[in-house]
Amino acid sequence: MSLYKRGSVWWMRFTTPDHREIRESTQTADKRQAQELHDRRKAECWRIAKLGEVPRHTWQEAVVRWLEEHPDYKASDAIASRLRIAHPFLGSLYLDQVDRAVLTRALLSYRDTGVKNSTANTWLSIVTTILSNAQKWEWITAVPKVERLPVTEKRLRWLTRDEADRLLAELPDYLKPLVQFSLATGLRKMNVALLEWSQVDLERRVAWIHADQAKARRVISVPLNATAIVVLREQYGQHPRWVFVHNGEPILRPIAAGWYPAVKRAGLDGVRWHDLRHTWASWHVQAGTPLAVLKELGGWASLDMVLRDAHLAPDHLAEHAERISVPRLIRTNSGTDPVKTHA
Repeated sequence: MSLYKRGSVWWMRFTTPDHREIRESTQTADKRQAQELHDRRKAECWRIAKLGEVPRHTWQEAVVRWLEEHPDYKASDAIASRLRIAHPFLGSLYLDQVDRAVLTRALLSYRDTGVKNSTANTWLSIVTTILSNAQKWEWITAVPKVERLPVTEKRLRWLTRDEADRLLAELPDYLKPLVQFSLATGLRKMNVALLEWSQVDLERRVAWIHADQAKARRVISVPLNATAIVVLREQYGQHPRWVFVHNGEPILRPIAAGWYPAVKRAGLDGVRWHDLRHTWASWHVQAGTPLAVLKELGGWASLDMVLRDAHLAPDHLAEHAERISVPRLIRTNSGTDPVKTHA
């Protein structure tokens, strides 16, 4: 049967002249529209096989191949959500129909649902990533250039040593080890919360984050300094699998119950958990860690991302500015009273 239903949607199935089976959704519950799409698709396959026409590929085909080439993304709820958002705009289109106007209209429509500009831009990044792969596969010749929506720069925040001590003093006991370990390693929240003993070697003083757990999708090797070792030894034996637990379970949602009340009590309103990573990076830079080394320690994909997360204290900058200062004497306009200055 050339047309058949799955739920309320019609699907097509036929064999091409070069003996390939085509089985695709028509994305419609209207049988007349489904039949029209079926006939057009079958005729296209005949022209490709018999007349040598260059095949056209659909957005759906590109999504399927991209997920097959990136299996880690198949399990990602965030990726699945963004692909569902793209479907009403792109699901019925061939790739050569996905132009700048189509993407701009989709971006603005998604923005108008009430999401932040940064969220809409992230969605567009996934779409253009798939299109870039389609260009690599020679399915399209170019990726449309679409201007991103304006995003207000986020306030940069990191903690001084005194602020970190104040925060630790206010945290509930079960959260203190997570924060201490985060400040010692710079790992992201979920990488710490879901750390397993199988990822820790206390003897070699190293831990590691698997590629499918890392934002940059590559293994992160984490050298453990003395602070991190002390924290891990205090946690040892509390659970056979998870390093950090509360009531026998991983601490997956540390924010609402313990974090923000402690932040408020410490007088640090507005500090986010991710600011611990900013703090770790800033402390490293202030201590003289080279940016290239910090990039590897933090598992960043580029130095630009390191600079985004590593902020310097003014006194640290002043120290470097002073290095080229040479004291000399100049005279005032009146010709009297020499003034000591720096040039």
